[in-house]
Amino acid sequence: MFDTTNIQPAAPKKGTSSTRNACKLCAPLGASLVFKGIEGCVPLIHGSQGCSTYIRRYMISHYKEPVDIASTNFSEDSAVFGGGQNFVTGINNIISQYHPAVIGIASTCLSETIGEDVEALVRDYLNTNGAENAPLFFNVSTPSYSGTHMNGFHQACIAAVKRFAVSGLRGRHLNLFPGFVSPADLRYLKEVCADMSIDAILFPDYSETLDNVHTREYQLIPTGGTPVAHLEKTGLAEATIEFGTVFNRSVGRQSNTSSINSAGQYLEEKMEVPKKPMPLPIGIEASDHFFKVLWDFSHRPIPQKHLKERGRLVDAYVDAHKYVFGKRAVLYGEEDLVIAMAAFLKEIGIKPVLVASGASSGIMQNALAGIFGADHDIMVADGSDFATIREMMPDLKPDLMIGNSKGYYIARELKIPIIRIGFPIHDRFGASRMHHIGYRGTQELFDRIVNALIEYKQESSPVGYKYI
Repeated sequence: MFDTTNIQPAAPKKGTSSTRNACKLCAPLGASLVFKGIEGCVPLIHGSQGCSTYIRRYMISHYKEPVDIASTNFSEDSAVFGGGQNFVTGINNIISQYHPAVIGIASTCLSETIGEDVEALVRDYLNTNGAENAPLFFNVSTPSYSGTHMNGFHQACIAAVKRFAVSGLRGRHLNLFPGFVSPADLRYLKEVCADMSIDAILFPDYSETLDNVHTREYQLIPTGGTPVAHLEKTGLAEATIEFGTVFNRSVGRQSNTSSINSAGQYLEEKMEVPKKPMPLPIGIEASDHFFKVLWDFSHRPIPQKHLKERGRLVDAYVDAHKYVFGKRAVLYGEEDLVIAMAAFLKEIGIKPVLVASGASSGIMQNALAGIFGADHDIMVADGSDFATIREMMPDLKPDLMIGNSKGYYIARELKIPIIRIGFPIHDRFGASRMHHIGYRGTQELFDRIVNALIEYKQESSPVGYKYI
């Protein structure tokens, strides 16, 4: 039996830093993703040029779309005397070039360390220049030393509903907060709600802004995104469905000083909108739960096309069971994603031998105990990095890795297949169109895992074969 206590990163070797190839990304990146999911919004990073360049590089490489991230372009003088003038210049440049409806502002390690008061900067700007024709502003505190890109993502969602949601007469619509999923997943959720005649507000919605159609002329601000008018109505919803495990509980050691950890929690506590949290609907059981909640809300039968997708998925499980049962997997990435994936792997007969994340909520251990039982022998490495994951893997003898592109070099070294999910995926095409959730998304994910294992066995065979 492996020790089931949390595995902490190995002590750094002499001449190296304490984190070696982090298994996480920066908080302003997560916030920028939310900004891109709001109609007419331009993200502004209050910090150095390098921060916005880093974010653009990761998002463009993954989504294969142009991504404009503005910066207040801190210099040495800004770090000493403050970035107020840079802030004014940055806002004026954005307005003159982009004419945005909304500007979302994320702080960085540098601006937070020197104590920049972004709300005061916005207030001073509006007092000086007038608010009548100005875009709408909202800001979020996202120093990366306080968390990961997922902390930034959820803090930006909270900031948006806090800024725009209004109270009033309760409506008959539903809030749907899916968390960090792919554009294909977002389009699927809209399709499901339309099929069940559910009026849903999806937030954030970057299904078009980060996976848009080809246009003859370059769009400074891509079409799509959740309209501000819809964000205003989130406080009037009948209920909120919110995917995820970690941020629907206490965020533990990396918690923000606020007790509000998700947009759904904010709306429930401040505007009395009931929240229905659930894991990401990956797998049959989790997808069944999602559709049951939709049925409870709408009282409309699940359309036959979705029931048939479920039936085909069950049939696929039966057909491919012999290829996946008993395989050993290393699973890594965002905590919500790996927890949902761990439950899915159990469902199809694959054993996770190591579950790792760069985040440190402290929740993965309990979540896995709920899935596999308290006496499970899965190694849990939260707050980890890829160097530590690499050191742990040889003794575990995994058959495959499941996670983002940053783990590829480990899979190559161990000569095992890697199934790419999550963010970032830099070395494959079509990450925006990778589908993971619901019966249909689970089917696509299951097929990819099965075919990766078959291909590995086929390529590793001394004779090769053309029939399975």
